[in-house]
Amino acid sequence: MDLHCPHCDNKLERNAELTRFCPACHEHYDIKIDCDQCGGPLQRLKACGAVNLWCDSCNELKSKSNALYRLVKQDS
Repeated sequence: MDLHCPHCDNKLERNAELTRFCPACHEHYDIKIDCDQCGGPLQRLKACGAVNLWCDSCNELKSKSNALYRLVKQDS
């Protein structure tokens, strides 16, 4: 998934599993994943090489393709 900086639209570089870095703005962003049905935060469940998303509010597994992804600027 290619993500772009919300400030300058430059392509973000991956610097950790759920964080990205903009080389132009020198800003770091966290990727937050929310439920498409209730809007609550999704938990990442890792087991045996697979990654699933779980919603505590809906009490069910969620599809990665339907999840809502957003960038949140890290505090300096």
